[in-house]
Amino acid sequence: MSKNNEQEATVMGALSDTFRGALKQADDAPPALVCLVGPTEAVGKQWLITKPDMTIGRSTDCDIYVNDVSLSRSHAKIMQAGFDVVIMDMNSTNKTSVNDQLAVPMVQRKLHNSDRIKAGNVIFKFLEKGSIEIVTNQKTLEKAQKDALTGAYSKGALLEKGPEIIQRAKNLGEPLSVITFDIDFFKKVNDNFGHPGGDYVLRELGKLMQARLVRANDYFARFGGEEFVTLLQATNIKTASEVAERIRQTVEAHEFIFEGKKVPVTISIGVAQFSSIDTWESVYDRADKALYSSKQNGRNKVTVAG
Repeated sequence: MSKNNEQEATVMGALSDTFRGALKQADDAPPALVCLVGPTEAVGKQWLITKPDMTIGRSTDCDIYVNDVSLSRSHAKIMQAGFDVVIMDMNSTNKTSVNDQLAVPMVQRKLHNSDRIKAGNVIFKFLEKGSIEIVTNQKTLEKAQKDALTGAYSKGALLEKGPEIIQRAKNLGEPLSVITFDIDFFKKVNDNFGHPGGDYVLRELGKLMQARLVRANDYFARFGGEEFVTLLQATNIKTASEVAERIRQTVEAHEFIFEGKKVPVTISIGVAQFSSIDTWESVYDRADKALYSSKQNGRNKVTVAG
């Protein structure tokens, strides 16, 4: 075999492996709904149907939450019935239709691949189990929501998710805490090690947080530059301050080694717990002011908002 033919065979083999991998992922993919028309922040979003019973609506308690006034708080249910997926309108104000045919309230209707579901003014596309489109959509969605350097959620994703999580905590009467932190003297890192060194520190910090410090229900995001935010659901201020101190100690003890040289890294942290009168902006602002106090009072410390 010629060298060119060998190279072509290698490339084709790699493509074949990639394609087989994608097909395997598709085989394992559950059914899903994709938002085609609706509020800007919802368009393109995909919800995997992983529970026997999932509610569509504008209440933050809903499994498929879309903040649109045309939706009822609990508008419709998506249910798995054996090998089928069905939808049922929950006596909604603005009705539910499938492929432009009105659904009878409280009566189940079987869904088929690529069915268009209209709930109020919001339009979803149904994808059946095993659709490769589900895998493609999920990868695109994750890429759009994640910060490429650190793997944390992006600022845009945080600004969308923050108000939703705050509203959910209010509705459920659960505590919620916010941790903000940034890297101390990050400019010195860039001055001493160059921007590649700074990027290494950010990337390594993102990996450290997600591997050891972010819990299952936490929402970890890069707010910009060297600042990060973590939303701690169902977490009071006492536990949040303990989590924050653990983060501070872990970062300080971690060895950041760039091109064979140790990069000293510490962080300053602010912590705040939301109250019933808080908005996302106000609780974040209190956490950010507590972070500023940590920086003003020597850095490498945790300050809890009063």
